[in-house]
Amino acid sequence: MNLLDQVRDVIRKKHYSIRTEHAYVEWVKRFVIYHNKRHPQYMGEKEISQYISHLATEQKVAASTQNQALNAIVFLYKHVLEIELGDFGHMESAKRPERLPTVMTKTEVSRVLAAIPSTYGLMAKLIYGCGLRLMGCVRLRVKDIEFERNHVIVHDGKGMKDRSTPLPEQLKPFLLEHLARIKILHEQDLRNGLGEVYLPFARERKYPNAAKEWGWQYVFPSERISRDPRSGKMRRHHINESGLQRAVHNGARTAGLSKPVSPHTFRHSFATHLLEAGYDIRTVQELLGHKDLSSTMIYTHVIKKGGMEVQSPLDML
Repeated sequence: MNLLDQVRDVIRKKHYSIRTEHAYVEWVKRFVIYHNKRHPQYMGEKEISQYISHLATEQKVAASTQNQALNAIVFLYKHVLEIELGDFGHMESAKRPERLPTVMTKTEVSRVLAAIPSTYGLMAKLIYGCGLRLMGCVRLRVKDIEFERNHVIVHDGKGMKDRSTPLPEQLKPFLLEHLARIKILHEQDLRNGLGEVYLPFARERKYPNAAKEWGWQYVFPSERISRDPRSGKMRRHHINESGLQRAVHNGARTAGLSKPVSPHTFRHSFATHLLEAGYDIRTVQELLGHKDLSSTMIYTHVIKKGGMEVQSPLDML
């Protein structure tokens, strides 16, 4: 088994997502190529630091990209090669810019939502109404929407934690109508000998029939059946997130907004509008699924608008 296959094997045993698998394998590959295809077991902290510093100083990558590269290489050494590494505090780091998140006003949110069509519009409303992350929305399962309890359950979010968030009352009829259409599609798949979805972790082995059950189906399935890259099975996966990203971008442009708007902007707006409405910051932290309160605190700076409450001296003349 070659090195990259070893990385894939360990990642799958640890139940990392397919997105993480693709990213980590690519970073390990780039790391090896940068050092003239030397095997990592013959390299160490020095070579790792050289490569990570190269990303910061020559490639000019963002801090988050540099961190992802480092995480992938540390994963390689710690979990694949089983080699302990030291501290990387001495290496050149990419500077993480301190920026406030882009937030829309309630009026802007309404305008953009009105400009996003059909299914993508429903997804955008869920992200704003529930404070979901992009992939949290894309990966929702039918069983995750609890209409009677007015909750949406987000499973395996960041940090592999589950959480619940309120289901907007006004979305219920639209979701029920949408799910009725999706159920017809699922029943057609079953009649065609298909109807399976990917199940997380070992659930597929433990519950062999669950993959075809209605509750496990994606709320927003893809229009096409595709081959699972890990199992090779033909399945209907969830909708591709890039389609929603384009729809939101186009919707913001149609609505006449000049600020950059992405699906995550709805999540930022969800948090900011709750704080503006007087909700406790700890409550907002829980709804967002933030591990650290400091991540939620940034929205208090948005509300204060960084000194915008101060009267300009020009207006004092």
